[in-house]
Amino acid sequence: MSNRILIIDDDADLCTLLARFLTKKGYDPEVAHSGSKGIARFSESKFDAVICDYRLGDMEGAEVLTALRAQNPAVKILMITGYSDIKTAVEVIKLGAFDYIVKPLIPDEVLNVLRKATETTSEQDTQEPGSLNQSITRPGYKNEEYMVGKSPATKALYDQINIVAATNYSIILYGESGTGKEIIAKTIHNLSNRRNKPFVAMDCGTLSKELAGSELFGHVKGAFTGALQDKEGHFEIANGGTLFLDEVSNLSLEVQATLLRVIQERKFKRVGGNKEMTTDVRIIVASNENLQQAYRKGKFREDLYHRFNEFSISLPPLRNRKEDILKFAEFFLEKTNAELGKNVAGFDDEVLNTFLQYSWPGNLREFRNVVRRAVLLTGAGEKITKATMPWEITNGNVLLHENEEQVSTIARPASRKKELDLKDAASQAEYETIMAVLQKVNFNKKKAAEMLNIDRKTLYNKINHFQEES
Repeated sequence: MSNRILIIDDDADLCTLLARFLTKKGYDPEVAHSGSKGIARFSESKFDAVICDYRLGDMEGAEVLTALRAQNPAVKILMITGYSDIKTAVEVIKLGAFDYIVKPLIPDEVLNVLRKATETTSEQDTQEPGSLNQSITRPGYKNEEYMVGKSPATKALYDQINIVAATNYSIILYGESGTGKEIIAKTIHNLSNRRNKPFVAMDCGTLSKELAGSELFGHVKGAFTGALQDKEGHFEIANGGTLFLDEVSNLSLEVQATLLRVIQERKFKRVGGNKEMTTDVRIIVASNENLQQAYRKGKFREDLYHRFNEFSISLPPLRNRKEDILKFAEFFLEKTNAELGKNVAGFDDEVLNTFLQYSWPGNLREFRNVVRRAVLLTGAGEKITKATMPWEITNGNVLLHENEEQVSTIARPASRKKELDLKDAASQAEYETIMAVLQKVNFNKKKAAEMLNIDRKTLYNKINHFQEES
């Protein structure tokens, strides 16, 4: 095992304690009590990793990092930082630090991070920290799952991803439904030092308290009715890798409390079990709801929010990425042609213009589904026409969002008589009620059906009826 460690810190007591601890764990530490002495000692001998405080008496940790990497670009540098310096730590990671450790130092956490640094393969050592696979965040890149757009909003998004991916920060992803939060979480995982370990995703949106505990932590046989055998939870499966929790605000407060303990102690027990297990996962969570507002309303634990909120990223809606729309159209067409074994030739100009004018309330998920539907309805070798588009695109430009005044023009049911009879009046009132709710929820038909207290199939039938009557 590589074990030569240089500790650079002007706190003599901390250096002594840390050096003693690392010596007991099989490392060979040396100590320097200033940045200049650390740089000099590093030039005199070979070290496998450096632990350096960000705030030193004679210079900033960033200056030390730059000087050390000028001597050896492959050196693994772990930066010690206070909680208030989290944003600064992100910038240091961008400069080439391997990872960071937050004060007050927890010995086991220091050991865990140090082991990752010293056990990194020689192949990874030859690469710039944080640069691994960064071609996948280059504008225009695409693979079987996604493509990277070229709009300013997309560039800003991937700039943040490139900064934070190489760290072990917990991350909150905010974004409307369909903006690709899980894909972004996978991208962060694939750019991180955990990329060779599992990426596990869990949808917290529909899980009961009992089921959520079982899914997260596993259970033993007989723990509850239906527990017919032992089951691994996501913390076990994702050990060493990344755990992505989608719609995390839907977890019950009881499950949140258990989750907080697991994150703090890195230990857990299966539901109904007595054996304590250790875990090492990076957590990325996603939410449509602002978690800060949620904890202020008492719906989410404030301490858990702060554990998650080491870094947050807001995913831009598709309507703010107009420069990417035509590229995404080509991407989804290419994928669907391959999926269906077809060779649809492309889109006619009217369809492309419609794509650019539409607001895409369902974002990339809606866009993909629209293209898949159109390809299915288009003959081989032909171009996609407006006739293959769904009603919400062809009958109205749904741009009813905050600070926007445009309204949908979904056709009203026409009266066959000069004067409305009772049936016509009821139909008119029903139309107006449905339209008001659809506009309120940005034409999210699932939410609209819930607000109207009808199922989605009934809502679709009524909308189709309005179109037939127009």
